[in-house]
Amino acid sequence: MERHFECTACGKCCQGWLPLSIADALRHADRFPLFLLWTPVRPGGKSFDLTAKLGFTLKLKKRKQAAVRLTAMSYVPSHTPCPALGADGLCGVHETKPQRCRTMPLSGSRAESDQTDLLIPASGWECDISDAAPVLYRDKKIVERTEFEAERTMLLEDAEILRPFAELMLDSVPSLRMDLEKMASRPQGGHVIVNFSTLVPRLSNVDIYALAAQQLAVMEAFAALTADNPDQKAEHQRYVACADEWRRMLG
Repeated sequence: MERHFECTACGKCCQGWLPLSIADALRHADRFPLFLLWTPVRPGGKSFDLTAKLGFTLKLKKRKQAAVRLTAMSYVPSHTPCPALGADGLCGVHETKPQRCRTMPLSGSRAESDQTDLLIPASGWECDISDAAPVLYRDKKIVERTEFEAERTMLLEDAEILRPFAELMLDSVPSLRMDLEKMASRPQGGHVIVNFSTLVPRLSNVDIYALAAQQLAVMEAFAALTADNPDQKAEHQRYVACADEWRRMLG
């Protein structure tokens, strides 16, 4: 079975949360509101083994384990355009856009055989899936693999940094472990979000003060953007709290 797909640059998918590599997060710290996303996968869940390889495993009750993926992300409210999206609907950072965007609609964080649903555009998207578009997926194998392999490599490299950081956080913040266990036990799953600033001391060759200044400006801008929207109260509170954290780092 073949799946055809070609991006038409409609910009409709450029909204909401965006997973990032650490390098992409730092590269665009003056634009994206950065947080860390922890996502547990229950035993038997799709891509469990791959998630464990890219992340880590968490012991649950009754000798079970959850695989947990940890990634940086641009935390933008649902249905809110990406900060890099121009008024013309085109990417404003196309030459340096994140690897996640380059790999779309495929995902390096999922098994190669588990990509089919990603090639079905969401309602309103203008992706070309006609027979005139290139074949991207055939018999559960990716045809053009360059960006998929680049993202998978990026995820494996980030895992070398994020895995020991995760272990340190779980040992020092008991409430984090409890929250992840709770999310892992839910049939519908869930996420835990923490400040990106917790990771910064583990990163080498990063000007912490420059990063803090960039993120403070971004958080203040998003706090203002969400201040009067009751549907974005949770996001607003998170931006305000994170701005305070970056402000403290600046002294």
